[in-house]
This record gives sequence, C-alpha cells and structure tokens, in this order.
Amino acid sequence: MAVGLLACALVAGCATVGPDYHVPDTAAINAPAAQGRFVAASAGTRVDALPPRWWELYHDPVLDDLIARTLAANTGLRVAEAQLERNQALVEEARSQRYSASVDAATAWTHPSEEAVLKRVGVKPYENYNAGVSAAYDLDLFGAIRRGVEAASADDEAAVAARDLVRVHVVAETVRAYADVCNAGHDIALMQQQIAVAQDDVRLTQVSVDHGRTSPVEITHQQDVLATVQAQLPALKAVQRNAAFRLATLAGRPPAEADPALLACNQPLVLDHPIPVGDGQGLLRRRPDVRAAERRLAASTARIGVATAALYPDIKLGISVGSTGKAVDAATGYTNRFAVGPLISWNLNRDAVRARIAQADAQSRASLAVFDDTVLAALQEVETSLETYAADLDRQTDLVAARDSARLRAAQMDELRKGGRIDSLSLLAAERDRWVAEGALAASQRTINRDQVAIFLALGGGWE
Repeated sequence: MAVGLLACALVAGCATVGPDYHVPDTAAINAPAAQGRFVAASAGTRVDALPPRWWELYHDPVLDDLIARTLAANTGLRVAEAQLERNQALVEEARSQRYSASVDAATAWTHPSEEAVLKRVGVKPYENYNAGVSAAYDLDLFGAIRRGVEAASADDEAAVAARDLVRVHVVAETVRAYADVCNAGHDIALMQQQIAVAQDDVRLTQVSVDHGRTSPVEITHQQDVLATVQAQLPALKAVQRNAAFRLATLAGRPPAEADPALLACNQPLVLDHPIPVGDGQGLLRRRPDVRAAERRLAASTARIGVATAALYPDIKLGISVGSTGKAVDAATGYTNRFAVGPLISWNLNRDAVRARIAQADAQSRASLAVFDDTVLAALQEVETSLETYAADLDRQTDLVAARDSARLRAAQMDELRKGGRIDSLSLLAAERDRWVAEGALAASQRTINRDQVAIFLALGGGWE
C-alpha cells in the first residue's frame, strides 16, 4: 500500500487543479484604446513619463522637506505597513500547511469506578501518564496547499499596492495643503496691498475734505470701503492656519505643533514646464489601485483551485511515537507505542464541494469586473483631470490679460486724478476693478494648483 501511495504521489505531485492565472485577453487593460496617449492632453502637458518624485517639479525645498517628514510619520501609512506585515505572516502560515507536528504530555492520579471495572472492592488509585510526539506531511497531491499559497501571495502583493496607494494620497494631500497655505498667503498679501491703497484713499480724501474741495459724504464712503476690505482678512488668515493644521496632522503631529514658519509662504506653487503625463500603458502599470485589483483577481483565481482540490482525497503521511500507561511501567515495552502510515480524508458531499467551487468561480468573475472597473476609472480620472486643467489654463490666460488691463487702467486713472481731470470716485471705481481682477486671478491660481495635484494623483505617482 505504501508503495502504491508513493507512486501516486510521484505521478500526481504536479497535478495542481484549478485554472492557472493569467490576465484575461478580454480584460479592459488589454484594450488598445487603454494603452495609447490621453485624448485630453493639451499644451499644458507633455508625453514624457511621470517622474517618481513628481512634487520636485515645483522646485520648492520646503515642500520637499514636508513630504519627507510626512512619509516618515503619517498614521495612515503606519496602518498600511502593519496590514502589509499581517499579510506577509498569512503567506508564511499558508506555506507551513504541508507540515504539522505536536508534542503532548500528561500525568494524573486515577481511581477508576469500581463498578466500571466490575469490582466492588480492591481498586487502588494509581498514577498514569501519556507522552508522545507526532508529525505529518501533506502530500498535497492536487495542489490545495499550493493554490492556497498562490492566493495568499497575491493578497500580499495586493497589500503592497494598497500601501503604495496610501502613500500616493498622503503625498497629494500634503502638496494640496501646502499649496493652500501659499495661496492663502498670496491672497493675504494682495488684501494687505488693497487695504494700504484704501487707507491712502481715506487719508487723501480727508485732506481734500479739510480743504473744502470734497464733500464730507465722500470720506464716509471711503471709510466704508476700507472696513469692507479689512473684514475679509481674518477669514483668509483662518484658511491659511487651517491648511497648516492639516499639514501637521498629515505628518503625525497635533495641530498645536504646526510649523508657524509655513505661514510666511505668500507665492503660489508654479510649474516651470508642462506636466509629464506619459500614456495609458504607463499609467496602468504604475497606478497602485490597478495593481491591487489585478492581484486580487489572481488570488480569486487561485481559490478556485483550492475549492476544486476538495473533489479529490487529501493524503498525509504521519508518524507518532510515545508512551502511555502506568507511571511504574514508564518507558517499558508494556507502555511504549508508535504508529506510521497514511491518513486519507475525502469529503464525499459532492454537492457542497461543487457549491464552493461555484462560489469561488463567481468571486473570480466579480474580481475581474472590479479590475475592469478600476482600469476604466483610472483612465477616466486622468482624462477628466486633464480636460479640466486645459480649460482652467485657458481661463487663467484670459484672467491674466484682464488683470494687466485693469492695472493699466488704474494707473492711468491715478495720473488723471493727480492732474485734477477726474474725481476720486472715478479712481475708486478703477481701483475696485483692478482688485477684482487681482482676486479673480488669485482664485484661478488656487484652482490651477488643485488641478495639478488632481492630475498627479490620477497618474498614480509618488510611491516608487
């Protein structure tokens, strides 16, 4: 019998049941349209591959330092790292399923029931014991364990991709928060300039009123304008401080430890060159969520093999050595024992086994659908973010022209007022138009920065 089992093992040792995994030819990732250039690419982008450390394209050492500190201490990344370690331990557990071993030992004083041994008198207590070692090796003739290891390894690789995805989002949120700090600082600087101009207008108007050249009503109007402008400043400072609090939290620190030096930033982040976006093939190879979905599909496919293996017998080779009996006879021929031989288990409830196979097969199809959906969503995110960015760049070009025109008109009106050719109301209207244009351009720059971060996030860079 042992020879027969050995022959069976040699013949069937490589018979791993269930489908061998490969990305289906019909998967969305294999579609030619998913591999080429992005249709929404514009003058603000280029086809070069996205660099791993994309935030360095802003050439801002403060931002570089922020991201380094955040990646070292972010709590979300700590959770992802712990989850990854857990999955690696599950892989080791799956690999250890072929072998099992145990040691047992026990001793006790025993007084059996006199009636149980058919005696009414004369049964004396005695010490008995049991000690032994047993070991077993699963032949895994049909690959249930091998498929289990394959599934656990794929899950582990999915956990790696999930950790990378957290990193991508942490970097993007850090850049977004820092951009908000700098843009709010820029808004504050503009508002302070506007306040200074309004204060000059109040002072000059007061002089004019004192000399009887201007109605007292005008000074009241100028003071109202100044108060209205000053009222906007606290809200802008709150926006800047709140962004600094976000940066502290992202770096694993309480908001009270936010770096006050960050509030000195008053210039928006600017890219010197068009954004390198690459193509669809590079995107789908790089995006961590796409890699995670593909690995989960691989795990689901492997679990079909685990379920299918239950259609066949599971054979283990075992050995057990020990000693059992009265303590006075310990380690003698009366108490020593051993056993060597195969253990065969076979689930004969075929309906239950086939139901589990059907479950695994359905889960694999669902995982394929999730994989396709993830691929399509990734492509859509990039195309949408590129389309939005192109439109906002065009809008910013128009706003720059409008701002420049408003500046020129305000300067011309100031010269006319100094020459006495217009009154202060006309100048005030020109100044108001100028600051409206300045504010619209500043708002556009905030939008551009957020568009850029959205593109980089959609492209999935920052984890390599």
